[in-house]
Amino acid sequence: DPRHLGARIGITAVLHSWGAALTHHPHVHMIVPGGGLASDGQRWISSRPAFLLPVRVLGKLFRRLFLTRLLALFDADRLAFRGQLASLADRRAFLRHLAPVRTRPWVVYAKPPFAGPKAVLAYLSRYTHRVAISNRRLLAFNEKGVTFRYKDYRRDTAHQQQVMTLATDEFIRRFMLHVLPRGFHRIRHYGLLASSNRKASLA
Repeated sequence: DPRHLGARIGITAVLHSWGAALTHHPHVHMIVPGGGLASDGQRWISSRPAFLLPVRVLGKLFRRLFLTRLLALFDADRLAFRGQLASLADRRAFLRHLAPVRTRPWVVYAKPPFAGPKAVLAYLSRYTHRVAISNRRLLAFNEKGVTFRYKDYRRDTAHQQQVMTLATDEFIRRFMLHVLPRGFHRIRHYGLLASSNRKASLA
């Protein structure tokens, strides 16, 4: 959009599916360069120092696309509802369930990296080839279960480090929540960083 940047941007997206205690907390971190290539592909256009895109507009766009594609998955019978959610298998019930979030504001959190781009890349690189928990967080494995360290971000900084013990089957269940299906990629690149465009775009 020439009103904002007028350039073709790129995105690297990294999927995280876990919280600190191995809970199911799917979210995506996206790295976006502060600018993009001009339409002729010959020059770089930098964004304004404190502005890349209108986040409120992006929030509305993300809400529309997410809900549209979620409904498409429902209509293609690719969603499964079990237990307490079994009633949502009925289309009318599913639509009623989605109705409140269609009007609620969706927040897209976009900010420049506090410690610079290298710190962001270093942070994300620790999770690209690891699932949910590192060996150094594991403290014990015995008849009581699996004991590990985790951070409780609801506490003040001085008391965030906590220890949890889970029964072995519960630990395995939580861990398996984060093993991706075959063929699913944890890292994806878009725009000028997409594999089909990267060589020409960054030459």
